[in-house]
Amino acid sequence: MTEGTTSAAAAEGGDTLTRLEQEGEIAADYLEGLLDIADLDGDIDMDVEADRAAVSIISDSASRDLQKLVGRDGEVLEALQELTRLAVHRETGDRSRLMLDIAGFRAKKREELAALGAKAAEDVKASGEPLKLAPMTPFERKVVHDAVAAAGLRSESEGEEPQRFVVVLPA
Repeated sequence: MTEGTTSAAAAEGGDTLTRLEQEGEIAADYLEGLLDIADLDGDIDMDVEADRAAVSIISDSASRDLQKLVGRDGEVLEALQELTRLAVHRETGDRSRLMLDIAGFRAKKREELAALGAKAAEDVKASGEPLKLAPMTPFERKVVHDAVAAAGLRSESEGEEPQRFVVVLPA
């Protein structure tokens, strides 16, 4: 690789990071406005993870107020994530892959799903038979696919939304 190519790649990486940080800032402003309207307390934390902006709403208090923003099985969280992505899109003109977490719900879910994917991979290795899992959201499927791949197996998604599911395949 030539020096000019290296510099171009580094500049592109810097541009991507700057763009993702901008997405996080737009999302944080939007979410702060929503928290004010709903009269809920919460702090906004921004980061960049796996080439996407990640924004979390956290609270120091043991209050269950933020749980209202998570909803049953994360349904309200998913809707707020889509609204936040739309707010970012409106400001930047670009589609956002931003991830939103509220009160650690998504982080906890990620741990549970990684364990599910690893267990499914173990079961498939032992049985030699494909294993179909329950329907999941795109986020949930991605975490399971990653866990199955880390265990050395393949997986694929089948079905139509909202009944799309992961099938873990033998080696």
